[in-house]
Amino acid sequence: MNFAFPTPSVSALEIGPLTIHFYALCIITGIAVAIWLGDKRFKAKAEQGESIVAEVAITAVPLGIIGGRLYHVLSSPNAYFGKDGQPIDALKIWEGGLGIWGAISIGLFGAFLRYRMLQKKFNLPSFAVFADSLAPGILFAQAIGRFGNWFNGELFGGPLDTWWSLQVPLEYRPNGYTQFETFHPTFLYEAIWCTLIAVLLIYFGKGLKPGQVFAAYVFAYCFGRLFIEMIRIDAANTIVGLRVNVWVSLLVGLLSFLFFVRASKERSKS
Repeated sequence: MNFAFPTPSVSALEIGPLTIHFYALCIITGIAVAIWLGDKRFKAKAEQGESIVAEVAITAVPLGIIGGRLYHVLSSPNAYFGKDGQPIDALKIWEGGLGIWGAISIGLFGAFLRYRMLQKKFNLPSFAVFADSLAPGILFAQAIGRFGNWFNGELFGGPLDTWWSLQVPLEYRPNGYTQFETFHPTFLYEAIWCTLIAVLLIYFGKGLKPGQVFAAYVFAYCFGRLFIEMIRIDAANTIVGLRVNVWVSLLVGLLSFLFFVRASKERSKS
């Protein structure tokens, strides 16, 4: 077996009666980075001194977490409501399980509602400009959040024996794979992909029409997630033999691509 980096042996830090789960810490850190970068980018575009992003985040972040959890539970119901499932576990967010599709859609909806309330008060630009400002920060947040899956020993791919493979303890290996020791670190693939997209959007998204940066983010993420999802071996519902998240990646990616192209054509006519 080649060199492989290990799955962390601990997933939480206990300080007296307080337990700090590293998964939750990764999510919180990612949110903080997204708010900081989004606020910096939006102020540069809107020439707005107020911390609008932080104000909007008060509404958008809780809704995003709720949406992410709902998507995860609804797309994996057997884990909570099946024969051996425990419904109360649906509330244990620190154990992992935040579906990005639910988090982004519900969180973005909450952001839109709050932004519209602030728009007239501060004479703000369109919501599309606001969403574009957030996109790279959201990607960095996703990248950081994926390391929470590493601490939880979850969401890895099929068997792999190479220098970048992930060593997974026996108790985390799914049925049918207990004889293997190292696997694809899909959490790392996604973290690298999200970081790459974020950097590209920051440097090459300045000339795009409002809304196109966010559309490019969604499309690029879906493109990468499509292939990463096919590597994963964790239990998941399927449709016509493909994981649900593969179909969602295809559908959402197609819609975002069509929006990007339409916006580009509208720009060329103006």
